[in-house]
Amino acid sequence: MDDLDTREWLLTNGLGSFASGTVCDARTRTYHGWLLAAPQFPGQRSLLLSHLEASLEIAGQGFALGTNFWASEQVEPLGYQLLQSFELNPVPTWTWGQPDNWQLRRQLLMPSSSVSSPSSRHHLLIHYTYQGNEAAVLRLRPLIADRDQHEHQQQSPGLSFSQIISSQHVFLQALTATTIGIPWQLRWSQGHYHPDSVWYWSYYYPEEARRGLHCLEDLYSPGYLSVLLQPGESVTLEACVGLLTTALESLDAQTFDRALKAEQDRLATTFAPLLQPELCPPLSSIPVTDLLKASDQFIVYPDDRTQTSIIAGYPWFGERSRDSLLALPGLTLATKRFSLARNLLERLGRFCWQGLIPNVLPVNGNDPVYRSLDCSLWWIETLGLYLEATQDWEFLAAEYSVVKQIYKAFTAGTLHNIRVDASDGLLTWDDANVALTWMDTIVDGKPITPRHGKPVEINALWYSALCWASQWAARLANSSSAIEADKLQNQARRYTQQAEQVKLSLHKFWHSRLEYLFDRIAPDDQLDHTIRPNAVIAISVYHCGFTPEQARQILQVARDRLLTPYGLRSLAPSDPAYIGRCEGTPWQRDRAYHQGSAWSGLLGVFLRSWHRFYGTDTPLPIELQPLQHHFQAQVCFQQISEIFDGDFPHQPRGAIAQAQPIAELIRWLTTEQ
Repeated sequence: MDDLDTREWLLTNGLGSFASGTVCDARTRTYHGWLLAAPQFPGQRSLLLSHLEASLEIAGQGFALGTNFWASEQVEPLGYQLLQSFELNPVPTWTWGQPDNWQLRRQLLMPSSSVSSPSSRHHLLIHYTYQGNEAAVLRLRPLIADRDQHEHQQQSPGLSFSQIISSQHVFLQALTATTIGIPWQLRWSQGHYHPDSVWYWSYYYPEEARRGLHCLEDLYSPGYLSVLLQPGESVTLEACVGLLTTALESLDAQTFDRALKAEQDRLATTFAPLLQPELCPPLSSIPVTDLLKASDQFIVYPDDRTQTSIIAGYPWFGERSRDSLLALPGLTLATKRFSLARNLLERLGRFCWQGLIPNVLPVNGNDPVYRSLDCSLWWIETLGLYLEATQDWEFLAAEYSVVKQIYKAFTAGTLHNIRVDASDGLLTWDDANVALTWMDTIVDGKPITPRHGKPVEINALWYSALCWASQWAARLANSSSAIEADKLQNQARRYTQQAEQVKLSLHKFWHSRLEYLFDRIAPDDQLDHTIRPNAVIAISVYHCGFTPEQARQILQVARDRLLTPYGLRSLAPSDPAYIGRCEGTPWQRDRAYHQGSAWSGLLGVFLRSWHRFYGTDTPLPIELQPLQHHFQAQVCFQQISEIFDGDFPHQPRGAIAQAQPIAELIRWLTTEQ
């Protein structure tokens, strides 16, 4: 390769651990590494193995295969210049070599927890295969750490790494004066390990520098492995979390191939009902298997596999309730993974308190954060979609108490002074210092996009929630005793009456001149006429409170003002507050996040709404080739970035892989069949 190709790849294991890096094999982010393990919580990861620095010696001539950025912004060594190819399928595969002389192929695989033995569920397999005219010596030096995924490791007198060496593994653990790190080991199928401890200082991460963040790190190497390889021979290594006493299967030349086949069989079995060539004609250049495989990377189970989580995005997000609920229909219902949907809904429902479902769930003993209004409403909406797909009325009976709790809390008033305005039945809150919708960025203690009062999508969801509740109360009444049935019928009538009031009040949001919806009604009853995508969200819910004609007019305005090839802008470019590029310092990026950036997750919302109100025979108002190209060949292979610049050429920004856009595409495509 003539250029440093810094496009990225991603592997996950179904437990929250992941591996990530670049085509050129240089690490450009704090989050790049081969084993970012989450042995305790899905969102809490620690970098254990950064990479193996490789070199090859043939007939006395050495070839350095690594590529690294250093503090001086130098690149050394220049291993990428020997890189002949990179392939993503079936696993990330690099091939270095010289024509007609030698080739070295490396493959990485992070087996899913469901096909791994319990003793090695957080692990990575590394497989090297050598071809050449004569024998070669492969030297592999592990670069390691033990630090939080968001931080950097620096050499210090108080940090050391213990290593216990045997013939085919080295057991490693970080030590400080007050802590003992995560125990893990590196194993190999053949070779001789040489203890040779050394620190490598000032690795440089250019992506972090571009984002205005700290970008230097020190990595430690405990030694190196030497492997004599004859032409055609291979060596397999495994990095795995666990104590030294953990019993592990031996490694051999076929270990990698067996694990790869098991992973391919798992995916084929999981998605067998959907693996039809005609599934997605609008995106025919994206193989359906790639979309489904991408969706699987966001599903996470704890060790006991009795609970389900959805990771919002990689590399820095963990689990967030709002993102989970928005992605759930596409990741689980559209893919017929109904037990996962039920599990997640049940789990989130248990956190409901004073009518609110927290957006941030408890991690490592911390309390949940109840600072969202829409999570409870999205929970009801998603429950409705689940019940429509499964007819699981037993689950409705079990969860109906949560629905009642949300309703009672909102009508009586709850945290943050969230309440129903008795005059019009709409949901409101009046604290200007908290952000309770998805536009929740706060800078210097103030929301960048103030939405206190009555946001339009919140009240569209409230209307849909009341419709669902009325349906469910009536259904439950049919299977209840006489006394209980009377109570439920009364509840159904009350829900229906309030839904009718809310539907009438929703028309306060109609801006007849713009033929769009006001974004919110402020506490002083001022109407916010900014053009935002929340109007599209408002017409996308199952029970739409607006007329089909209004919905079509909303979509036309959104098409003309907000639509990009990658998503909907969060603010129309004509607005004085619009920021077209999300770049610069964290402060600058935070200000642009909801003030113009295009959100990829909203593209599917727009497409679903377009076909809902215009019909599937009406051509889409956008070409999908740019999104196809992004999915296949930009930023992170076979994933979609979180946001894009509102301004052309719409550079991708934010997280390199986001759950909602993948989920929304699958949901839209499967709905259209």
